Amino acid sequence: MKHFLKETDFKPHEVAEVFALARDLKARRGRETGTVLQHQTWALIFSKSSTRTRVSFEVGVHELGGNPLFLNKNDIQLGRGESVEDTARVLSRFVHGLIVRTYEHSEVERLAASGTIPVINALTDFLHPCQIYTDAFTLAERWAPKNGDGGSLLASLKGRKIAFLGDTACNMANSWILGAALFGMKISLSGPKGFEPSAELDALLKQEGFAKNYHFTTDPFEAVKDADVVYTDVWVSMGKEEETKQRIAQMSPYSVTPELFAAARSDAWFMHCLPAHPGEEVCQEVLDNPRSIIFDQAENRLHVQKAIMATLAADRS
Repeated sequence: MKHFLKETDFKPHEVAEVFALARDLKARRGRETGTVLQHQTWALIFSKSSTRTRVSFEVGVHELGGNPLFLNKNDIQLGRGESVEDTARVLSRFVHGLIVRTYEHSEVERLAASGTIPVINALTDFLHPCQIYTDAFTLAERWAPKNGDGGSLLASLKGRKIAFLGDTACNMANSWILGAALFGMKISLSGPKGFEPSAELDALLKQEGFAKNYHFTTDPFEAVKDADVVYTDVWVSMGKEEETKQRIAQMSPYSVTPELFAAARSDAWFMHCLPAHPGEEVCQEVLDNPRSIIFDQAENRLHVQKAIMATLAADRS
């Protein structure tokens, strides 16, 4: 049984296939009804609120011919103390796939280990692989030959540099580090002292066969030098609200201002997984810059996640 819990759950040739399928699904959207998930129900278990993740997955399941079933964690027995393992076993008798957005990464691992259906990590506090595949695909659309295959989409990322600024210990930073290793990209991170990537992330890199592939600096201008992409995320993630004042004070030097963005390559793209807080991690002027591709990222969540679901469904058949 194949799952998608982390970026490296697909090998490079499979990533190329996912990218090629996403491009095809995007081109055909609205002109053809999908049947890949016909007569299937995929459940979405969400412990965290969401706009892009929930909507893109629900629409995606529907467009592939399936039925999305949204389950708030507190509306099912999981929220009243039923074990993760029993939840996985029960739901495996009813539905054909699980899409999970939660806090502890171990929860998606336990669901995958105990159930008999594909599990997709739609975000944990440790990793956000659907977003990283989407972001990489969004960049490949710009860098790869227009008529190239999936291999050329993936190859277009190799050697490119991404600079990640702000909360460099968050799930998005973790996922970009792992994704950069998989895609052959360079990554430089810049944030306050104490926000370096964790020992857990370093252990995952080693487990996946990668050497430490990132550079961390407290100087944001050093990080963005020669960067092809400048990336940031909110400074206060869900579950960290009690640290709001402290985090804003610590991270204010890492706000993506027009001056900082201009220190990257002249053709660099700005990316943010949204929602954004203008005036905190990024200035409104950067969000509105012609080289800001934040809404292309948001749209592509739909197409890439459809490709991931279709791939897992095909593997199961």
